Amino acid sequence: MTTIAVPGLLSFTIAILVYFTGAGLNRVVEPLRRWNIPEAVTGGLIAALVTLAAYHLFDTAVAFDLQARDMLLLYFFTGIGLNARLSDLMAGGRRLAILLAITIVFLVLQNIIAVGSVALLGLPEGLAAFLGSASLIGGHGTTIAWAPIIEQRFGIPQALEVGIASATLGLVIASLVGGPVARLLIARYGLSGPLEKAPIVGLPDDPDGHVRNDVSAVSLLRTILVLNIAILIGFTVDELLEELGINLPLFVACLMVAIVMTNTIPYVFRGLLWPTRTKALSLVSDLSLSVFLAMSLMSMQLWTLGDLGPALLLVLGVQTVAAVAYILFVVFPAMGRDYDAAVVSAGFSGISLGATPTAIANMTAVTKVHGAAPIAFIILPLVSAFFIDIANAVAIGFMVR
Repeated sequence: MTTIAVPGLLSFTIAILVYFTGAGLNRVVEPLRRWNIPEAVTGGLIAALVTLAAYHLFDTAVAFDLQARDMLLLYFFTGIGLNARLSDLMAGGRRLAILLAITIVFLVLQNIIAVGSVALLGLPEGLAAFLGSASLIGGHGTTIAWAPIIEQRFGIPQALEVGIASATLGLVIASLVGGPVARLLIARYGLSGPLEKAPIVGLPDDPDGHVRNDVSAVSLLRTILVLNIAILIGFTVDELLEELGINLPLFVACLMVAIVMTNTIPYVFRGLLWPTRTKALSLVSDLSLSVFLAMSLMSMQLWTLGDLGPALLLVLGVQTVAAVAYILFVVFPAMGRDYDAAVVSAGFSGISLGATPTAIANMTAVTKVHGAAPIAFIILPLVSAFFIDIANAVAIGFMVR
């Protein structure tokens, strides 16, 4: 077996090409556009299939350098924080609590399904966590963190491979499910967003298909400067939290710092030009998310799924049906049956099956077509990237006792 290590700059360049491939396919294949499948998802899956073919046909494994991806994630979530006005946070307070509550309920249901599936299929008991919230809600990071504990506790040497495979398939499914679910709800209930509102992520398209672009070099540089300052402070805050024994993803610290900055600095320095709700910030956020998602999907090593048999596909099929049913009959009604609820529903597939960036990508694809949903973009990252991690850690700890 030959392994090709793709260096960072080339990986970043390929990710851009992957995005444009997906954008081209979305323009040509009307169902992809109609069901709000993100361009990066379309291109990323194609790239992952190409590397899968290279693995099986030429005994060649492709490994991408993903350092740039991690930085793009920081830019994206810091941008979300800079758009988080206190008025929006207060307006979304009730919905934030509701979303957190129903997400925790689903976390429990997901693990019940995993435990039941493991028992019915005669799989090793320790795999239940990796067929439930550890890999699906937790994603790759949580899977890698818990794999050594599960391997030692239950004596399952392939636990990491099962968890990574489950997280990978969940990411793919979440990317494909969110848009269609939201479109179904929007069409069924005749919903639409306020198209005149400033964008949160991504610039809307003109009727001729071109992106409106009146962003200047100065506005972009000003926006990037603020983002960089917030990220640098976020690094410091993250280190302080680690010294206090609080371990959170780095992007959570950057998100929190940006929220504080955007709700203090513009009010203290009233003449200062601030990037909140500007097209420049929307453009940077969209670029960061698109390339991040393209890099995440194109780097999936799909050949790792081959030896796991139909059991994994069966369990994830059940988990997907449960997630979609929960979105339609619990999430959407509980969040108010309005346009914001439909956008949150698109993102909930990322919470329940994939990852927070996938959730945001699904919501972005919907809002580009149907209008802004600022509250959705504030409450969902706070739930999926902060609060639910705590609940998930407790649930996983209970399952592996």
